[in-house]
Amino acid sequence: MSPHGDTQPGLLLVISGPSGVGKTTIVHEVERQLGGTFSVSATTRPKTTEEIHGRDYIFVSTQEFQRMLEHDELLEHATVFGKYMYGTPREPVQQSLAEGELVILDIDVQGAQQVKSAMPEALMVFVLPPSEEELLRRLRSRARDDEQAIARRFARARDEIGFAQRSGCYDHFVVNDQLDSAIEQICGVVRTRRVRDSISRCD
Repeated sequence: MSPHGDTQPGLLLVISGPSGVGKTTIVHEVERQLGGTFSVSATTRPKTTEEIHGRDYIFVSTQEFQRMLEHDELLEHATVFGKYMYGTPREPVQQSLAEGELVILDIDVQGAQQVKSAMPEALMVFVLPPSEEELLRRLRSRARDDEQAIARRFARARDEIGFAQRSGCYDHFVVNDQLDSAIEQICGVVRTRRVRDSISRCD
């Protein structure tokens, strides 16, 4: 049974945005403020020294990822840069929603479209940078990549933003100019949606 009572339905919140926009920080702060459950993605990408298996990602082999796909264990999946695969395990998401939880997904536009098709009631939010120049500055300031990789990420970010704006997939676009303001906006739209869903369920 939901800890919020029978009138509180679960809500799936999808947050997307280009690399360098500050999405990960936003996701974890929204999770903290609203008491949500962050859905950890599976990936075939190698783990960095800073990352923790099971917290940041579920790191799996290509063979294991293929097995998950074949058994329909992923809510969505995508191949990034034509190299590594990412996907959201289906069962933990469905279980948390059934218990009335707020479930948060941090996924790209490819995955978001798949989720919207499978679960049209999901709340879809895309995080935008204040400008392309600021996004490029943020990508460089992370000091993770060489200039060639940064250029590739920047080109992909521009494509993602354009695709997201044309797709009709997203309910809200939030500009991350001031981090606290962006977090407040997203928390606000989630609270509004949850109140509306609760009222609809009571009716």
